[in-house]
Amino acid sequence: MQSKLARWAGSALGLLLILASIWLITAVYRAGHTGIAITFTVILAASIWLLASPRLYAWRYLYPGVFAALVFVVFPAAYTVSIGFTNYSSTNLLTFDRATQYFLDQTYSAGGDALDMAIYPAGADARVFLTAADGHSWVSDTINLDKPTGKPVELKVSPATAAPAGEKIPIRGVIALQPALKELRISVPDHVSRYQISGFSKVSPAAPLYQQNADGSLKNLQTGDVIKPNIKTGFYETATGDKVAPGFSVKVGLANFVQLFTSSQFRGPLLKIFVWTVCFAAGTVVLTFVVGFLLAVALSWESLKFRGIYRVALFLPYAVPGFISILIFRGLFNENFGEINYVLHAMFGIKPEWFSNPWLARTMLLVVNTWLGYPYIMLLVMGLIKSIPSDLYEASAIHGGGAWTNLSRITLPLIAKPIMPLLLASFAFNFNNFVLISLLTAGGPDFADSLTPAGATDILVSYTYRIAFQDSGQNFGLAAAISTVIFVLVGALSLLNLKLTRVNAPDRK
Repeated sequence: MQSKLARWAGSALGLLLILASIWLITAVYRAGHTGIAITFTVILAASIWLLASPRLYAWRYLYPGVFAALVFVVFPAAYTVSIGFTNYSSTNLLTFDRATQYFLDQTYSAGGDALDMAIYPAGADARVFLTAADGHSWVSDTINLDKPTGKPVELKVSPATAAPAGEKIPIRGVIALQPALKELRISVPDHVSRYQISGFSKVSPAAPLYQQNADGSLKNLQTGDVIKPNIKTGFYETATGDKVAPGFSVKVGLANFVQLFTSSQFRGPLLKIFVWTVCFAAGTVVLTFVVGFLLAVALSWESLKFRGIYRVALFLPYAVPGFISILIFRGLFNENFGEINYVLHAMFGIKPEWFSNPWLARTMLLVVNTWLGYPYIMLLVMGLIKSIPSDLYEASAIHGGGAWTNLSRITLPLIAKPIMPLLLASFAFNFNNFVLISLLTAGGPDFADSLTPAGATDILVSYTYRIAFQDSGQNFGLAAAISTVIFVLVGALSLLNLKLTRVNAPDRK
């Protein structure tokens, strides 16, 4: 009985999940994202087939991992790459159809007498009551005004002899309903023009501002001007070439990539940022390895007292969440009130400009990142040193080898191969270490000669973020193109890492 109930419960849950998925796909499709809707439909169909077919039972164990990889890795990467071939930005957010509909929904005051408006509650909904100067009045059917729909709403009214029952909503309540009221297009009997809200208690005649011609152009009925869509620029344009907002998203091919490497506006900052990104990642790897390696060697010395205490103390930077440490260091390096400048000023009479001087800001980043990263290398090296046979050091001592000989001839060569892939992984991670840059310097100090938001401590990923979300134009297409370049670079590093891992793997005979 219990197994039967469990089977029925599982079937019911599966059915609910399928219905929820269909609802989500429908909502995505209605929002205009056809490609995403098709992708989700394929995933849903594959899921149903996999779970329903007895022959594919073994694949059910792999399905969660494959599904997660597709949804959280493959799909976002493919979507980002696809955006890189468009002009998608804050000025070109809409599709062509939605941009066209936006213009067709625009209205202008057509003249004529305004009508008084009052809103009366009707349970969870409301009624719109209109009154003319000659005493005629009209009332609408019930309508929900709690949430705007994002598009014009047609509302018809019919003649009325009296106001609806109850007290009308006060001005304070009408103000709260403004987003939904502004969407209303009210049709009044025996009136040619539709009415729109023109105040807290008035509606005025309004007429469509644009009319679509047979060739796809739009005519401004108020001025007579004609605007035509330009598929190359993603804007409707006047006869003189002036762009009329809002624009629409179009395919631009390799234009973003060409602009990235050929335009002086982007090429100059991009080259500087790329060089600094490589230097930052490489410098971090070198410094963390040197500090972590030396500390690991020192802590592996058997004669050292209180080694346990030292290990715990030196491991603390790794135990504290990174973003907390970064914010603490931001306060310590404060140019006016930070403890570091306080000590330096007391001892040497100097106050370095850590956040204003480009080279000092870069030095600060390397210092903080070394602090955050050395415990990881220290733990790795300590483990690798433990795996080295003690006989090698004993043989070295018999032959008169000292500490330097043991370090350079035994320890380093034996840990170099196994730790090399991990160092490459650390390089790839720091190549995209957005959190450190964002919380510590925010990419500053900015370049004085750059027209785009770019700074001396920006790395490629933070530069991409600033172009996408902090620039006035919010050029998502260009940011996606930069992300694609970063993806290729990091992918190449990952392939190199895998190759080195195979080289370092023991031969199996």
